[in-house]
Amino acid sequence: MSSQVVGDGADGGTGGGADEGADGGTGGGRYRREDVARAAGVKVRNLRYYQERGLLPPPRREGRIAWYSDDHLTRLRLISDLLGRGYTVNGIAELLQAWEGGGGLSGLLGLEREMTRDWVREEPVTMTRAELRELFGPTATAEDTRRAAELGYVTVDGDLVTHPSPRLLDATLALVREGVPLAEILDAGEFVQAQAAALADRFVGLFRRHVIGPAGLERLSATQLQHVTEAVTALRPVAGEVVATEFARAMARRVDAEVAELLRTEQ
Repeated sequence: MSSQVVGDGADGGTGGGADEGADGGTGGGRYRREDVARAAGVKVRNLRYYQERGLLPPPRREGRIAWYSDDHLTRLRLISDLLGRGYTVNGIAELLQAWEGGGGLSGLLGLEREMTRDWVREEPVTMTRAELRELFGPTATAEDTRRAAELGYVTVDGDLVTHPSPRLLDATLALVREGVPLAEILDAGEFVQAQAAALADRFVGLFRRHVIGPAGLERLSATQLQHVTEAVTALRPVAGEVVATEFARAMARRVDAEVAELLRTEQ
């Protein structure tokens, strides 16, 4: 998870290094109110409501500034997940109390961290629109930029354009320099995104059914949660390795077939 600096108090000061959360958690992030809410995908007003209902520990205060930690972010994501699965706020409060009483909550939060971290480890690249035009040349259009933003390949903020994945940016540039139109690259990218989402669904489904099991997380003991966490750590690289290997094998077969076809047409 990113350790962004984010604020709750009237003071807009910036944060320092890792801080221990108010609930005794050791999450390293320091977040202001608006930023932790944004990272968790919840409304800012929900933070106070969750605190009042006992779902979320209070933030750590330094003067007028309230700091939230990675543990708060993890708890907020957990609450959102449970709400999405049909639990009521009262039901979630009871569930969290039971987990805390049995010592299983820390394991559950650790599992969430392990399941969500390190899937994407790239530093975004930001440039001006003029720099973007210079990079891609005259073939790139404003429509290409708009569509790239729709697909999540870039975010546009005024005159600044941010690429979250330098690797995808480099791959796109390589194709453009070989003469492939950017619009067709984006078509291919949209197709790849759909296939990647289907692959992710398949792998997550396998893990849910066979590692977590039909009972779900709420009925797992602390020991079982630890086992699931260790399984996540062990299996994290497997999905990427399987996809990369199968894609390489498919490309080898497809390129061989294409070369054979080209040789036949030359005869």
